[in-house]
Amino acid sequence: MLNLEKIYEAQKRIEGVVVETPLAYAPYLSELSQSNIYLKKENLQVTGAFKIRGAYNKIASLSHEQRTCGVVAASAGNHAQGVALSASKFGIKAVIIMPESTPLTKVNGVKHFGAEVILAGSNYDEAYAYALKYGEQNKLTFIHPFEDEEVIAGQGTVGLEILQKCENIDAVVVPIGGGGLIAGIATAMKEKNPHIDVIGVSASGAPAFKESFELKKAVDSTSVRTIADGIAVRDTSEVTLSYALKNVDKIVSVDDEEIASAILYLLEKQKLVVEGAGAVGVAALLHKKLEEYKGKNIVLVLSGGNMDVTLLSVIIEKGLLKSHRKMKVTVTLVDKPGSLMRFTEILQELNANIVHIAYDRTSVSLDYGDANVTVHMETKGEEHQREIHEMLKKEGYLRD
Repeated sequence: MLNLEKIYEAQKRIEGVVVETPLAYAPYLSELSQSNIYLKKENLQVTGAFKIRGAYNKIASLSHEQRTCGVVAASAGNHAQGVALSASKFGIKAVIIMPESTPLTKVNGVKHFGAEVILAGSNYDEAYAYALKYGEQNKLTFIHPFEDEEVIAGQGTVGLEILQKCENIDAVVVPIGGGGLIAGIATAMKEKNPHIDVIGVSASGAPAFKESFELKKAVDSTSVRTIADGIAVRDTSEVTLSYALKNVDKIVSVDDEEIASAILYLLEKQKLVVEGAGAVGVAALLHKKLEEYKGKNIVLVLSGGNMDVTLLSVIIEKGLLKSHRKMKVTVTLVDKPGSLMRFTEILQELNANIVHIAYDRTSVSLDYGDANVTVHMETKGEEHQREIHEMLKKEGYLRD
C-alpha cells in the first residue's frame, strides 16, 4: 500500500539522477487570478517531464535478477524516455514498444538514451498489448506508466519537493491522464497536511478518469481526442482511481481551445515551453475553473515540456489570429495591371504589414477576368483591424 514512507524512500533512490525542478512564483498569473500562483516546472526535468521519477524508482526497486534480464515498456512519449534513461543508468537492456504512427523525433529521443525501439500497433492500446506479450516471451520486466505503486511513489516525490519549498499552500493543481502523478502527489500532500486541497485537471477529450471519479467507479471511454497527448488515456485504472477517491478533492476539465491558449500564455508570459498535458492547470486557472481558490496560495504542476513543434506552430498562428495580432483577408480584384498595387497601397497607408500573399485566378467561383487575392498581415489589435475592414469596405474591396 502506498504511503508517505514509500514516497520518502523513492526520493532517496532518485537523488542525483532526477532534477529537483524549480518552484517559482508567477507574478502575471497571480495578478490575473488575484491569487498567489506558483509553478512547479517539471517541464525542466532531465527528460522534459516528470515520468523519469516513477520509471527510475521502479527500476531501482527491482531485484538484481530482474534488472539483469532487462525491462520493457509501452509508450509514445514521456514514459518511454523515462524508462530508457533509467535503464541506461543501470546499464541494463530496455525495449520500448511504440505505436507505428509515433513521430520520428520521439523515436530518436528514446534511442538517444540507448533503448531498443519496436514499432507495433496503430495506437497505444495495441502497443501496450504487444509489450506485455513481448515481455513475457523474452523474460523482461514490464514497467507500467502509472498502474504500479513504485511508479506512483516516484511521481509522489513532486509533492514532497513542493512542500519542502513552500509549506504554506492551500491547493495544488495536477494534470490527470492515467492518474499516477496525482495519486502520488495527493498521497504525499494529504499525509503531510490534510488541509491542502488537491485538484485534478483532465482534458475534456479524454473524460474517463473524471467520469470515474464522479461515479466513484472505473469507467472507460470509447475513444480519446485531445492535443494534450500526455494525458490522452482511454481507460481508467482502478489502482490510481482508488487513491484519487481517497485523497483528491475535485477534478475539472479543459478543452483543446483552453489548453492551446494556456500553452501560448506560458510561452509569452512565462517564457516556458509546456506541452498540452502540462498546461492544463494553467488552462483551468485562465478560464476561471478554480474561482473558489481566489486569494489563496496555489501550486500548478507543469508536468512536461516535450511539445511537438509542428503543433506549437499551429497554436502560435491561431493564437495570433485570435488576439488580433494577425488577420487574413480575401478580396476579388479585376485581373489587370495596377489592381493589386492599389490594394496593397491601402494596407501600407494603414500600417498593416503583409507577411504572405496568394493570388488565384483559376477558382471556378470567379468570373473570367477576376482574381482572388488572400493576404495575411500583422496588425496592432482589434481597433486596428476594424480600421482596415472599414477602409476596405469604403474602397469597395469588402462588402457588409
